Formats: sequence, structure tokens, C-alpha cells
Amino acid sequence: MTEDPTINRQPAPGEGGTARPTVRVGLLGCGNVGAALARLLLGDAERISERTGMRLELARVAVRSVAKERDVPGLAGLLTTDPWQVVSDPAVDVVVEVMGGVSPARDLLLHALRAGKPVVSANKELLANHGGELWATAAAAGVDLLFEASVAGGVPLIRALRESLAGERIHRVMGVVNGTTNYILSRMSTSGATYQEALAEAQSLGYAERDPTADVEGFDAAAKAAILANVAFGAKVVAGDVYREGISGIGAQDIVAARRLGFAIKLLAVVELGQDGSLGVRVHPAMVPHDHPLASVRDSFNAVFIEGDSVGQLMLLGRGAGGPPTASAVLGDLVDAAHNLAVSGTARRLELHEVRIRPIDDLRCAYYLSLFVADRPGVLSAIAGVLGAHSVSVRSMEQDVPQPAGQVDGLQFEGEAHLVFVTHPAYERDVQACLHEIHQLGAVRRIANLVRVVGA
Repeated sequence: MTEDPTINRQPAPGEGGTARPTVRVGLLGCGNVGAALARLLLGDAERISERTGMRLELARVAVRSVAKERDVPGLAGLLTTDPWQVVSDPAVDVVVEVMGGVSPARDLLLHALRAGKPVVSANKELLANHGGELWATAAAAGVDLLFEASVAGGVPLIRALRESLAGERIHRVMGVVNGTTNYILSRMSTSGATYQEALAEAQSLGYAERDPTADVEGFDAAAKAAILANVAFGAKVVAGDVYREGISGIGAQDIVAARRLGFAIKLLAVVELGQDGSLGVRVHPAMVPHDHPLASVRDSFNAVFIEGDSVGQLMLLGRGAGGPPTASAVLGDLVDAAHNLAVSGTARRLELHEVRIRPIDDLRCAYYLSLFVADRPGVLSAIAGVLGAHSVSVRSMEQDVPQPAGQVDGLQFEGEAHLVFVTHPAYERDVQACLHEIHQLGAVRRIANLVRVVGA
């Protein structure tokens, strides 16, 4: 890569002949993460310089409103409401994007990359849908596109996969990658709160948005799963390829049953390599055994469990969201990109290849099945007959104390029983076929839930 003549490599005052290259940073967005990063760059400049051997100078910051008050000393004179001024400014060497969304972020970052400016992004939505285009553009320009903060916030996951585990044959990456849903499920487990109560508490604490759909229905985790597939397996996967279920169907009764059976319920992102080279990429609630490391991940923490040929099993745990933790991850990427630009003249590449995405019907795992049925003879044998006809073997079955029959306004009501099954490993297609037939049984009042069992 040709050395950028705009980078200042003059010795700083008091340094004598020891030159510390200065890399000027353009920042797109100054919300929680952007403001936390700006405070680091402006307030800890000397410490960062001493530790990295470079001076990172915040040159320009794009915001929606210049008038908004921000608790960042020294920021006011750097603000602009035109993000194109940031990416087009010849005085800006590296662009950091924390504005979110696809438009105009995609066009802005493509412009910066084509101009030879390395980019650091925390934008999971953009990367999960247009990452291939951005990485190809970065490779053609010979500059970095780094994105540590796009998955698991402050957890150094992407760097571990791209560098420390670069030569490892990875079989599976799975984890808790959404702090909002993990907080909700944790509160349901520890306090006995209902889903709605735990969601309201998460919203009051700022963990969940007023519209929590992206989190609770798994869209956020699905975007992160796509990025993990890109990095861990070099696979061309976008968010739309990811099978997705959220947690809104998980009830307090499921949490209680899971605990009684020795499990914790987590929303998991799972990316796993099949023996035929296909890739399973999915997000859904899962029952995880209490002795599995992921079962103990509480509140808003994120954790990712990695399995490989040589490394065996390892887990990375940390704060998955919030301004300071995410800004820390962004800063790490910024230091890396600045060093590659100003000192080494090299850039990291991510090359993707086509891969067959394995449909959810091909998944084979154990299942938890919760049913409410009429409390009458023959019901259990009818359900067992359906399961057996589709080669779904039952590992355990429990029945709660039945709700007795009774009368309301002179009408006789049949008693109701709650049945809980845990199966041996079976194919998803067979389990879904069972559900279809079980639903047709006259004695089945409702199918309350089906949750996959992972790690057992």
C-alpha cells in the first residue's frame, strides 16, 4: 500500500528525534458509543500515545444536531451535521462509524474505503447485510475494514477468531450475543418475573428499547450470527440466511420446568460446520444444561463458546453493550487500523466463499415439548404413538398436578393436565411433523412450547 502523505510523522514537542506518527480520525456518530470514544481520544490522548507509539487525533465528528449538549470536553469545535464532510476531508486518515443503520452509512463507508481511508465500524446491521461488498472494496483499496464492536460489544471476539484462531479448524461457535434478552431471561429465572414484567424492567433500566422487537424477536442476534459465520468460517452469509426465533413465547412455566430438568433457557446464536461442509446458522431460545459454561451467563453479559480441533473448547465473556465497553472495542480496532496505515503499510483481509446453508429441518438435537391436554385416559398413549411413528424417542416425561374438572355457570369442564416431554436427539423435520399431528388430536388443548436442547 502506498504511504499516505497526509499522515503527520513529525516529532511531537518534547520528543526530540523520536517521531510518533499522528493519525487523524473522523467519527460518524456521537451517541453513547461515539461520545465514549470521543472522551477516550480527547481525554486520554497522551496515555494512548505512550502505549501505542502513535497519536490518535480526533479531527472531525458528524452528528445530527450541533446544538445538543454532550459531556465531552473539547468536542464542540469538531462537530458537523454533514457526514460527507468527514469522509471527504483530506485531513481525515481513518473513519470510525458508529451511527448505525444501512443508509447513509453504506455509501459513506464505501466512499471512504475507495479513497484509501481505513474504516472501523460497530454497525452490525450494515455488516450483516452488506459486509461482502464492503470487505471486497477494502481489499481492492488495500486498507482495513475492522469491526470488533459489531458483535458482543466489549468482548474481543472478532480479533480472537481472525488472529489467535486463524489457523484453527473451528466446528462450532455459539453464544449469548444479545444482552437485552439475556437480562430478561435471567430476571425470569432468578426473580420469577413474567416475560412482560422482565421486559418492562429491562426497558426502565435502558437495556431494552421502547420498541424491543429487534432484540426480543432475535433480529439483532441474527445479524451477529451472520457476522460470526463470515469471520469464523469465511462463509458468505447475510442476516436473511439465518434461521430466527425470539423469546417472546417463553413463559414462566418454561423457566420453572427448565430449572427442574437441570437447564437454563438462553437465546443462542449458533453457527456450526456440518461434516459435508454445509453451515447451520440459527438463532433461537435453547435449553442449556446447568453445567455448561453458557448457562451461568447472567444479566446483560455476552459470552461466546468456541469449539475447534486443536483448541478444544473456550469461552469469551464480557459486557455486550453500553458506551464505554463498546468504545473500548472500537478503540482497539482504531489503534490496529492506524498502525497498519501509518507504520506497517499492511491491511487485514476477509475473503468469503459460497457455502450451502443447512435448513433448520436438517437440525438434529434434543427437544423440550410442553403440552396442555384433557385429563382423560388414553391421551398419553396417543401422543406417544405420534412421537414413535416419526422416530422421536422420549427421554423423560413429567405431568404437573392436573387441574380438576368443574362447573362454571352450570357448564361442566373437563380437567386439564400439563405434560412436559424431553426427547432424545431427533431431526427437526420429524419433530415438526409430530407437532402437526399432535395438534390434530382432540384431547390436546394447546401446544405451549417447543424449545431445542443444546449442549446436552
